[in-house]
Amino acid sequence: MSPDRAEVRDAREVIVSGGATLGIELGSTRIKACLIGDDPATVIATGSHEWENRFVDRLWTYTEDDIWSGLQAAYADLVADVRERHGVELENVAAIGVSAMMHGYLAFGPEDQLLVPFRTWRNTNTERAAGVLTEQFGTNIPLRWSIAHLYQAVLDHEPHVPDIRFFTTLAGYVHWRLTGRRVLGVGDASGMFPIDVATRDYDASLIERFDALAREEAPGLDLRELLPDVLVAGQPAGELTAEGAALLDPAGRLQAGAVFCPPEGDAGTGMVATSAVAPRTGNVSAGTSIFAMVVLERPLEGVHHELDIVTTPAGDAVAMVHCNNGASELAAWANMFSRFSAAAGAPVESDAVYETLFREALVGDADAGGLLAYNHLAGEPIVGLAEGRPLFVRTPDSRLTLANFIRAQLYGVFGTLALGMRVLDAEGVALDRMLAHGGMFRTAGVAQRFLAGALGAPVAVAETASEGGAWGIAVLAAYVSAAERTDLDGYLRDTVFADAAFDTVEPDAADVAGFNAYLQRYDAGLAVERAAVESL
Repeated sequence: MSPDRAEVRDAREVIVSGGATLGIELGSTRIKACLIGDDPATVIATGSHEWENRFVDRLWTYTEDDIWSGLQAAYADLVADVRERHGVELENVAAIGVSAMMHGYLAFGPEDQLLVPFRTWRNTNTERAAGVLTEQFGTNIPLRWSIAHLYQAVLDHEPHVPDIRFFTTLAGYVHWRLTGRRVLGVGDASGMFPIDVATRDYDASLIERFDALAREEAPGLDLRELLPDVLVAGQPAGELTAEGAALLDPAGRLQAGAVFCPPEGDAGTGMVATSAVAPRTGNVSAGTSIFAMVVLERPLEGVHHELDIVTTPAGDAVAMVHCNNGASELAAWANMFSRFSAAAGAPVESDAVYETLFREALVGDADAGGLLAYNHLAGEPIVGLAEGRPLFVRTPDSRLTLANFIRAQLYGVFGTLALGMRVLDAEGVALDRMLAHGGMFRTAGVAQRFLAGALGAPVAVAETASEGGAWGIAVLAAYVSAAERTDLDGYLRDTVFADAAFDTVEPDAADVAGFNAYLQRYDAGLAVERAAVESL
């Protein structure tokens, strides 16, 4: 059961006593901080900071200063929210969790120095390495996985390779600097290197195979020595050091000593934020990227380039359909409409712009009137694109209306995802429910309805859908103190989501047929997208 409301301390009392739990997530465009109290389902303060990746030397990156100034700004914003809401200063917390976008490559040398700029999941320069590893391992190794970045550096004879002493993900890096521990949660680790679900650790046989493969190009490379240690949800993963507290809060008020949960990736926190960690459950997370996670009952029969095999934060196998491009192009169009309203002398708040556009999409044609929208700002490996070119395409006889235009843009967010999900359908993977979270689901009944049509399956959205990964990692941090009493699924069902309201939308037959027609055009029109990459 969820905590009895009479037994839950007032938020102010929790904060003053140092009993609150802090979750931090570094997303692609925003760093979020979230504070919860005795009831993990209730958020008592939030903070955020917007940031953007940089395209430097044809690689997507964030600088170390970007990371730490952004974290400090998000934390300071949280502290200000605590002060405004509760009238007290935040000086101590009981537990902390760090999450971030998965995959990518942060490599460090013998003096703990960053050897090359952070290479994010968004980079697609690892095609050769990913192809070789997929063939050698007999399991799909996507371009964005950390091991593909490492092996590409080996194949390219990059001068930093002999100096590598440790490499990790963004969440693992931040956690290390705050605690001194070089560890990862199993879910985030599963996006670095394949996991053996029987041991909840890296696949030892594949590590041996990698070392043998890399020996000719990089003699002496010992992969296991370079990887962070793997922990599962509920295990303590270190404490906030005095140096870490000063890094997070240069003002000097935050005290050391908070217990950390294992750092996780945004896929894992998305599963937690939707209570989708048990077999036959799944979730869709929509942001800068969009991905679906389906917890498996059995191994897949084949190797599919559209699917990653990763794990839940507890270590259970998950099929992941990851698309590099999510809602960013949709946001760009919304911003243009927002600017139009301001230029017309009738400015409209950003949330109202989205609400208006989304509601208008509901009156559009089921197939979006023959319009097509490609949201590919970056490369998209699932459809074979090394680079992206956002496109809006229509034929002369298509029906260009605002409703159809926005509906096409929303369908475009789900287009590549739907192609990947068709592969899971062909594998006979069964789902009892699909849950969705992310900012685009804040307008009730629109993106959720279209996603149900795209998947041909019920889609549920919880009240916490827009809280996202910062709340999810805060929940994982709170779980550390409860792990001896229950497993993660039981904790989510019986404590966190016991009183949660889920709004479930069944697929509408007309939406299903309309999206299928759209997807056929979308698939055929990818030739136009490829031509744009070659020509522009």
